[in-house]
Amino acid sequence: MAKVLGFGDNIVDRFVDRGLDYPGGNSVNVAVYAGRLGLEAAYLGVFGDDGLGRFLRESIAAQGVSVDRCVVRAGETGVSTLRVDGGDRVFLGWNGGGVTVREPLVLDGELLAYVSSFDLVHSSVYSRSEDELRKLAGLGTLVSFDLSSEEEFRAPSYLDRVCPHADLVLLSCSHLDEAATRALLSDAVRRGARLALGTRGVDGAIATDGRVTMATTAHRVENPIDTMGCGDAFLAGFAVSLLRRGWSAEAAARPGMIEEALRGGAQAAYEQCFVEGAFGYGRPTALRTGLPTVTSM
Repeated sequence: MAKVLGFGDNIVDRFVDRGLDYPGGNSVNVAVYAGRLGLEAAYLGVFGDDGLGRFLRESIAAQGVSVDRCVVRAGETGVSTLRVDGGDRVFLGWNGGGVTVREPLVLDGELLAYVSSFDLVHSSVYSRSEDELRKLAGLGTLVSFDLSSEEEFRAPSYLDRVCPHADLVLLSCSHLDEAATRALLSDAVRRGARLALGTRGVDGAIATDGRVTMATTAHRVENPIDTMGCGDAFLAGFAVSLLRRGWSAEAAARPGMIEEALRGGAQAAYEQCFVEGAFGYGRPTALRTGLPTVTSM
C-alpha cells in the first residue's frame, strides 16, 4: 500500500454564516483524502498549544491519519474566516496562520528518515516549507506542492524555489482562460516541475508533463454543500490514481496514467462538494474562547 504524508500547514476554517469551526489546511486535507481513498496517510507539522490546536490534532487523528511525529509549540492556532455563497466558499480573512506558519518544522536527520518511508510528500505555499524541499531530494520519495492561486506564488523567483524540487505542482486556475492556464503549466514544467496540474473549477482541469498535455471536464454538481477542499480533493484523487498505477520517483507517469488520474481527480472533487468543510468534524465556534484578531486577506 502506498503511503502519503502531508507536510506543513494546518488551520481552523471558521464559517461565520454557520457559526462552526472545521479542521483543515492544505497539507492536512490531502493526507485525509488520500487516507479516505485507501492509502496509508500521515500528517507532519506544528500544532498550537491552545484549544484549537487540540481540536485540530484530535480531528485529524480521528480520520485515521497519523500525527505521531507532529510538534506542539506555544502559540495560537491559525484561523481563516469564510462564508458560503450559493455553494461557493468565500474567504474573508485569516490571522496569519499562527505558530504553525511562524515557527514551521525544520527537517533534521531523524525526521528525514521518517519522511523517506513515504511514497509521496505533499506541501503548500501556506506551509513555509520551501527551504525544506531541497532536503527531500535523494530520499526516493515523490514531492507534490500546491502553488495556490495568488500572483505572488506565480512569480519566476518563487517558481524557481519550488519547481526544481517538485514531481507534481498544483495551480488553481479558475480565474484564467484555457490558453493562460496552459501557458502557466508549461512555465512550471520549464522551471523544473516534472508534472503540472491546473484545476479550473467548473471548466475542469489540465495536466502536462511538458511533452503531453491532457484535459478533463468537471462533473456537473447539483446543490453542493460547499466547495471547501475541492482542489485538495482533486489533487489527492489525481495523485492516488498515479501511485496505484506505478508512479514513483524512478518511474514517470505515462500519458495513459495521466488521463486516468485526471478522471480520478474529477471524481474526488465532485464527491467533495457534498462534504461540510474540508472533512466534517465541525463544532460550534462558541465552544472556544480567545478569538484571535482576523485581518483582511
